[in-house]
Amino acid sequence: MASDERRVQILHVAMKLFAEHGFRGTTTKESAVAAGVSEAMVFRHFANKDELYHAIIDHKACNHAEMKTPLEKLTELAAAKDDYALFYGLALNALNHHRDDPNFMRLLLYAALEGHELAQMFFENFVVEIYSFLGAYIEERQREGVFRQMEPKIIVRSFIGMVMHHSLNNTLWDKEQNLLQVTNEDAARQFAEILLNGVLTKNQ
Repeated sequence: MASDERRVQILHVAMKLFAEHGFRGTTTKESAVAAGVSEAMVFRHFANKDELYHAIIDHKACNHAEMKTPLEKLTELAAAKDDYALFYGLALNALNHHRDDPNFMRLLLYAALEGHELAQMFFENFVVEIYSFLGAYIEERQREGVFRQMEPKIIVRSFIGMVMHHSLNNTLWDKEQNLLQVTNEDAARQFAEILLNGVLTKNQ
């Protein structure tokens, strides 16, 4: 296996282990065994466990193409003032990503609970950017009289809260969706509608 391919393989295996056992509960030896390589091979690519963890977060959390609708697309929808498409697209992309990569959500939860610095790195590189982008868009729509006057960050948090709670239920507590069975498309559509019905002014 080529060096780059081996590195990615180790990353994927280690991410699964970190997601199952946390940073403190996973060793480089366990990562090596799971990847079918020697521990020396792991250290050839990553100096230590912390560097391996950094590489996982960097590989996943900072890859905007995997994490969310491309910012360019969001910017286009914002410029077109397409409120529904903007919130629907963001919700659907997030829900699909959480469904397709549940280990990453578990990994981030462990990082936050363990107080690992990389949880803050993800927050600053992704969450803050979303708050900034959506907050600015909401403020603009408020100035135009389209959205009701309320704290923009409350609106952003309400929207993200719906999406994240739904994903957490499906990923951690109700994997069989016994409580609620709904497609990601329908969930994203209704989340966008709930939000917009709450923030649009009466004359819209």
